[in-house]
Amino acid sequence: MPVETTAAVGTILEITMSASHTPRADRAMTWPQILGLAFGAVYLLIGIIGFFITGFDNFLGNENGQPAHHVDENLLGFMINPMHNVVHILIGAVGLALSRTLAGARTYGWLLAIGYGAAFVYGLVAVGEDWDFLNLNAADNVLHILTALVGLAIALGPVRTAVDHRRTV
Repeated sequence: MPVETTAAVGTILEITMSASHTPRADRAMTWPQILGLAFGAVYLLIGIIGFFITGFDNFLGNENGQPAHHVDENLLGFMINPMHNVVHILIGAVGLALSRTLAGARTYGWLLAIGYGAAFVYGLVAVGEDWDFLNLNAADNVLHILTALVGLAIALGPVRTAVDHRRTV
């Protein structure tokens, strides 16, 4: 095979190989994306499982029209009601959607930090009160502050980017 043909075939192969590998396929997920995906999946699953415990009736109260915190339904020690389940499903779905990119995962981290930080403050005041529409308890408060801290880690944690030092011709 003449040298020109070999060089042309090599160039065509390089172009074909580089075109077949999209930049998105070459990049692995970063740890904030993986953590956001994991938290999204867990919260989505918790929300779905919660409906098997609470059902779909009385989103904010029980059969007697009493506030939700009088309903003694819990999942692994965490008080739940249908409204609480909806919140978990929404947070989980947002996590799954936003974890596709690093910027999305960072946004999800900020949403977790701010949202669950606010839920923690709400829980400090609302636990045991008649107007507690999310049916929170002390275990929920601990979970909320820990989730807020994980959100901060996702939003602010450093990500090391790999630099390809291979020589391209």
